[in-house]
Amino acid sequence: MSADPLADRSRERTPDSASETRLLEIRREAKRLGRIEEKGIRPLGAPFPVASPETGYYGIHLLKEPQWSAEIPLYFFTGGAAGSAAVIAAMADWIGKDPDLARRARWIAFGGALASSALLIRDLGKPERFLNMLRVFKVQSPMSVGAWTLAAFGGSSAASLFARAAERRLGNRFGVHVIGNLGQAFSALLGLPLHNYTGVLIGATTIPVWNKNIQTLPIHFGASGVQAGVSMLELMGHQDSRALNLLGIGSALWETWEGIHLETRADVELAPLKKGFSGAVTRTGGLMSGPAALVLRVLAAATRGSKSQKFRNAAAACGVIGSLLTRYGWIEAGHSSARDWRLPLEIPTEDRSSLPGAHHSDCIHDSWNAVEAEYDAQRAQPQQSTRPATGR
Repeated sequence: MSADPLADRSRERTPDSASETRLLEIRREAKRLGRIEEKGIRPLGAPFPVASPETGYYGIHLLKEPQWSAEIPLYFFTGGAAGSAAVIAAMADWIGKDPDLARRARWIAFGGALASSALLIRDLGKPERFLNMLRVFKVQSPMSVGAWTLAAFGGSSAASLFARAAERRLGNRFGVHVIGNLGQAFSALLGLPLHNYTGVLIGATTIPVWNKNIQTLPIHFGASGVQAGVSMLELMGHQDSRALNLLGIGSALWETWEGIHLETRADVELAPLKKGFSGAVTRTGGLMSGPAALVLRVLAAATRGSKSQKFRNAAAACGVIGSLLTRYGWIEAGHSSARDWRLPLEIPTEDRSSLPGAHHSDCIHDSWNAVEAEYDAQRAQPQQSTRPATGR
């Protein structure tokens, strides 16, 4: 090969009628047979490796691991507990007529909002980045909806807490009762999406283990948040509340069903939830917040006195620890799933008609057919001589 690229380019073949005709024939052959019998060129470095579940793509991970820091699982936990506590506070105030339970639930909601904001900013690196997330609101983005929900929840839970504290000291002056009611209503309303939106957040990704469970992850994280909120209130001295125990039993029942649902499925995408370090953490968390908490709460309901309180305290401890381990286990499972480059290559692609871009490919195919028809029509026309006529 010559060192002068201009000299090499000068020897390149200029397309002519014969080469274009041969190219059209090759294309028609490929369209008719699905293959080309003509021997092609051999590019430099060939043969190239073929991506497959056995060899991967040059052994490189096809998916990036989650870039979240270690604070994010704790952020998931505090947000779930805070959102659940806000709803419990409203119900205890409006229906249960238990001001002491409502007050402590408000403190958990407010403290969880502060902790969640601090953890999220810590993960982002700068407070300005959290403010930049609030520049736009995108309904189709779980991250945007979550940032706005957290910001609004923090403001409303603070208003509810401090307005109720001012009302106890000052009475119903300066409209603090109205402010407290509005803050409590908004914090309860926003607590519902806050306590489970993180399940939507990780489910709407390409990480196989998360995306495979996108239908149940929001409910799973919501039930885990309820378990954490109830357990915190019980550890703060509300072991005698029957309503809290019923909420704990309900969330533990769901966690137990979710554990059975995951264990009985044989999908290859679920391997990180059953094997390795991530599997051990996820299973331990599910066991503590599911069957263990359920049995202890049922025993607490069936007994009385100090024995019942001991069962409630043990169930509450299992609920808090299990809920926290659940968040860490699912995040670690996402890392493990992203490192397995075989999974994306095993995704079936039998029906591509519904995939994005399929209509665009059909349009290109129709355009090429039109070009072929025009080319055939031009060849069918008699060739006119371009030689100038000579007079006599």
